[in-house]
Amino acid sequence: MEKLKKLFGGVDLTWKKLILFAIASGIITAIFAILPQLKYTSFNAITTTMEVWIFIGIFIIMNSKSNMDSALKCFVFFLISQPLVYLLQVPFSYLGWELFQYYKYWFIWTVLCLPMGYIGYYMKKDTWWGYLILFPMILLTAIGYRTYLYYFTFYCPKYILISLFCIGAMILYPNVIFNNKKIKIVGSIISILLIVGITILVLLNPCVYSTEIMANVDGNPITKDYKVSLKDSKYGTVSIQYIDSIDLYLVHADFKKNGDTELIVETPEGKIKEYNLHIEMDTYTLEEK
Repeated sequence: MEKLKKLFGGVDLTWKKLILFAIASGIITAIFAILPQLKYTSFNAITTTMEVWIFIGIFIIMNSKSNMDSALKCFVFFLISQPLVYLLQVPFSYLGWELFQYYKYWFIWTVLCLPMGYIGYYMKKDTWWGYLILFPMILLTAIGYRTYLYYFTFYCPKYILISLFCIGAMILYPNVIFNNKKIKIVGSIISILLIVGITILVLLNPCVYSTEIMANVDGNPITKDYKVSLKDSKYGTVSIQYIDSIDLYLVHADFKKNGDTELIVETPEGKIKEYNLHIEMDTYTLEEK
C-alpha cells in the first residue's frame, strides 16, 4: 500500500512527463480501439467509458503542486490524449473524419477538468469534505463496474479485468488519498457496500439480448405451428411469438451468452432447417447451413 500511496502523491510530475504521458495514453487507447480482436474486451473499455481516465485524473491531481497546477495539468493531459485517440483512428474507421463527432462528449469533460482539477486538489487536505470531493468519482467508477459486470455475465470470462479494476479502484482511492484512519475505514466500507450491492443486482439480473431473428422460411411466413430451438441451450432460448404491431409471427430470441450455435427450425410439414448462428451482445448473424 505504501508504494501505491507514493504513486498518488510521490511522483515528480513535470510538464514534460505529463505531455509524454498524454501522448502515450492516446496512442495506446487508439490501438485498443482499432484492433478488432479487442472488441468486446476489457482493453476496449478504456476507449468508451471513464473508469481508467478517472484513475489517471486522480493520479495527476495528487501529484500536482497547487490547485492551478492540478487544473492546468488535467486539462492539458486530456486536451492532448483524447483528440489523439480519434485522430489515429481516422484512417482505420469507415467514418473517416466524421469520427470526430463523438469527440464532443470527451471535449466537454476536458473543459470540466479545469474546475474538477482545481477543486480535486483539496483532496490532499485529508479532510471529510475532501472525501466528498472524491465520492462522485467513486460513484462514476461504480456505474462502470455495474456496466462491465453486466457485460461479463454475457461474455464470461471477458470483461473480468475491467470489472476487477473498478473494484480495486473503488477500494484503493480512500486508502491511498487520505491518511485519516476514519476516512479510510468509512470510505472503504462505502465502496464495499456499493460493490456488494451492484454485484448482487447484476447477478440476479444478468445480461439478456432479446430480439426477433426470423420472419420466414424459404420465403414462407412463419406460423404458430413452426417449432424452433437452439442446438445448445446455454446460449439462450428461442420461441415463436405473434407481434401485434406488424400482424406476423416471428422467431423471438433471448440470448444469454455470446458465441456460435445453431438455430433449428421445424416446419409444420416436419421439414428440418438448420442455420449457423453467431451471437454478440447487441447483434447476431444467421446463415442457412
